[in-house]
Amino acid sequence: MKGRVLIVAGSDSGGGAGIQADLKAVTCLGGFAMTAITALTAQNTLGVHAIHAVPIDFVRSQIRVVVEDLGADAVKTGMLATAPIIDAVADELAAVAPRTPRVVDPVMVAKGGDRLLAEDATLALVRRLVAGAALVTPNLPEAAVLAGRPVRTVADMRAAAEAIRAAGARAVLLKGGHLEGDRITDLLLTEAGEETFVDQRIDSRHTHGTGCTLASAIAAGIAQGLSLRDAVARGRAYVRAAIASAPGYGHGHGPLDHAHTVRAFPSA
Repeated sequence: MKGRVLIVAGSDSGGGAGIQADLKAVTCLGGFAMTAITALTAQNTLGVHAIHAVPIDFVRSQIRVVVEDLGADAVKTGMLATAPIIDAVADELAAVAPRTPRVVDPVMVAKGGDRLLAEDATLALVRRLVAGAALVTPNLPEAAVLAGRPVRTVADMRAAAEAIRAAGARAVLLKGGHLEGDRITDLLLTEAGEETFVDQRIDSRHTHGTGCTLASAIAAGIAQGLSLRDAVARGRAYVRAAIASAPGYGHGHGPLDHAHTVRAFPSA
């Protein structure tokens, strides 16, 4: 089975993050990607230069017509921008895909520092989408906002992940890329316990879209019937390979090479 993934997120005109990265990741891992676009951005490796929000009724329509016709085995959410969009997405998913597992990437700030989630939208994100999610995939700054506490160490990561689980998420993958040092520690916390994934840091400025790519890669694995742990492990390996073979485009935070590793990761 290919695995159908509905991606609800914003577009990145530079092709490195957002919907574009999501589509590439799901496709290269053998899944079938569908989209509901929440916002258009004028964006490149140097930053986000403009944002054009998609009308809320149109966001809902995209979700509805896709699910009613094609169905979905997993949903991945990314940039949602505002509380009204979050509410609309949550309402529509509850109506047409209430039992479909949801991977929530709580996109708040772009790699270059541009804010992608309104400050007053965090509570809506937690109440409407984090609660009940099969997996939430925050980085350290996002986890600090969601948990309401600083996250600077692996011990902090554990406490923050527990707080996010207490808010209703079934599992949390807390990404440790913002920690100091030459080792990367990611923490997966589920009802069954925790597992850490530790790797050598890849020294590269070409990491634009890593969060989007990882969440979509994991959603593809879930849609294909992999266990959560195996979907996370495969997704992490895919992202690391894509960073290592990045094409070197752009003058800022460059994109990954999503396609290079496709042969190494056959579909489930």
